[in-house]
Amino acid sequence: MSGRRILVTGATGGLGHALVREALVRGHSVVATGRSRDAGEALAGMGAEFAPLDLSDQSAPLASLIEGCDGVIHAAALSASWGRRRDFVAANVTMTRKLLDVAAASGVQRFVFVSSPSIFACHRDRLSIGESDIPERPLNFYAQTKLAAERLVLAPRGDAMACCAIRPRALVGAGDRVVLPRLAELAQRARMPLPGGGVALVELTDLRDAAWAICEAEERAPALCGHAINISGGRPVAVRDLAMRLAESLGTRPKLVAVPIGLARLLAATLEGIARATGSRKEPVLTRYTLATLGWSQTFNHEPAQRLLGYQPRYDAVDSLLDEASKLARAGGSA
Repeated sequence: MSGRRILVTGATGGLGHALVREALVRGHSVVATGRSRDAGEALAGMGAEFAPLDLSDQSAPLASLIEGCDGVIHAAALSASWGRRRDFVAANVTMTRKLLDVAAASGVQRFVFVSSPSIFACHRDRLSIGESDIPERPLNFYAQTKLAAERLVLAPRGDAMACCAIRPRALVGAGDRVVLPRLAELAQRARMPLPGGGVALVELTDLRDAAWAICEAEERAPALCGHAINISGGRPVAVRDLAMRLAESLGTRPKLVAVPIGLARLLAATLEGIARATGSRKEPVLTRYTLATLGWSQTFNHEPAQRLLGYQPRYDAVDSLLDEASKLARAGGSA
């Protein structure tokens, strides 16, 4: 089905940009909203209708933004590993609830929520994670509020709006302003600490593959009601191997230092405790969440994505990360 009108929130981020491009390629008209006017000009140049807006603003005109839209792809969020709980609740839960209510009142037919695999993070290896394999308590406020928002979206409804969620893992490629900058900062140090020696497995996802899956979910939403589908590039790689290849692409030579898991857990807990006690807004050098993503394996069961979406990764996400790293090195190394 093509020729419909779709609202994409968070459109000025890396994933949002990829989503707008994918939706336009599919023949939809796109209303793109975000806070960056410069990025918005680029989206308008692609053919989208850009509406500069901060959705967390209580006076944001959501009804006029959604008016005439057939579908909503909600990618806007406060995405960070550290911060105040009330900020995450406002940006991730309250904003999602308002958008859901306005979308339903406006007659929107499809609502796709961009959730997060951060809800799975914990201090143990987890392989072939399924849709409902969620720990009792996610590790940080971001994960807690994304899960709460996801449950709002997936709750049974009394109207005709079809709602589902996609959880894309570790997004990389052109437009990534999260994963590569953080890894590049580590790779530029003289020593790169690797919890547990870096043997944990990670799965990256190319932004283009994630955008395809999310837009495909919007197409198939009536058949996906209540589903949250895990998405990744499907090619696990050890943290240590990824670190070595990334350093090579960046032209750096950090010394990889194995840090015992027990010591890393103690350090993360101590640093978080100090930050909370002092009211620091700055993220500690090591948090329990960061440790969970680097110290323990996390891979997805891809069967549901294949069955429900027909999803198969088209791009090697590791190659995409390394290509962008090489570009960064040629540009002088500023992420």
